[in-house]
Amino acid sequence: MSTSGVKAPADGFTSSFPETRFDALLVVSFGGPEGMDDVMPFLENVTRGRNVPRERLEEVAHHYARFGGVSPINAQNRALIDALRRELEEHGIELPIYFGNRNWHPFLADTLREMADDGVERALAFFTSAYSSYSGCRQYREDLFKAQQEVGPAAPEVLRTRSFFNHPGWIEANADHVGRAVAVLGSPSPHLAFTAHSIPTAMARACRYVDQLRESSRLVAESVGCDDWAVVFQSRSGPPSVPWLEPDIVDHLAAVRARGVEDVVISPIGFVSDHLEVLYDLDVEAREAAEELGLRLVRASSASTHPAFVRMIRELVEERLGRSSERPAVGRYAAGHDTCPVDCCLPGNGRPSPWAASGAAVAADA
Repeated sequence: MSTSGVKAPADGFTSSFPETRFDALLVVSFGGPEGMDDVMPFLENVTRGRNVPRERLEEVAHHYARFGGVSPINAQNRALIDALRRELEEHGIELPIYFGNRNWHPFLADTLREMADDGVERALAFFTSAYSSYSGCRQYREDLFKAQQEVGPAAPEVLRTRSFFNHPGWIEANADHVGRAVAVLGSPSPHLAFTAHSIPTAMARACRYVDQLRESSRLVAESVGCDDWAVVFQSRSGPPSVPWLEPDIVDHLAAVRARGVEDVVISPIGFVSDHLEVLYDLDVEAREAAEELGLRLVRASSASTHPAFVRMIRELVEERLGRSSERPAVGRYAAGHDTCPVDCCLPGNGRPSPWAASGAAVAADA
């Protein structure tokens, strides 16, 4: 239980549970529609409070319509959970796994209510996001806090595993997929474009999103022996007046073709699975652009259920259970923190997190 008036994942929580005590694992993700009737309500959930024009929602709804209104993200997360359940069982880790989403069923509040009914008091969450940013970390923590408020006092504490952008399992999974794509292309020296979701530049300044993306990309590029690579962005969704990270993947393809590149491999390293944004932005828009430009293009898979990625999640869980003193990390940066600092991954617009807005304590829990 919490003794400070707020529970994890709020800033400033103090738990009375032993540090390595966890009753369950919670996989936390974005969510996606599973039929055309779900699409607009889902998009309204995603963009609520962000002043996204209705025309943009309708445009994105047409993207979903190309796939029958079904985003593969929920099915992919369930496949990941199945693989992770087997991985945990094989290593003697007896933790039930729950699944909750930010924007669509199963919603986090419903999942936390189920966990409370099952007697779960303290859970460890795995966010399906490798990088530090407001939308990839703090916003999930805020969503969990709001879900706890909805469920009430019986809602479990929820702590998170550390970020994994430089975990060797993440690099291995992505490098393996990139290597396979390079082999399919059959080119001795393709250009390698690493893509990630664009975010507002104000948000990017308040976190290490870009630095971490570049580090993951550098490590994967070195693993496959590619010197010609770049980090680019996709899936911009904000109003045109707000600056977002660039260049967009389509603009980047035109730029590399202009300097004589003929062969390109795209790696969606900013994403854990091949969900609809990957399928539309890369397999439809980027591919059409490549064809018009005369580029040969192959897209690598995301980490998905690659054995190295599943193994990585198990290792992150073992760290928090106290079963391993090792914290594997490769490259220029150390392993990430387990508990987020108060000023970590702020939204960039001055808006406080809901626990601060409600008057709860926000002292750092280092």
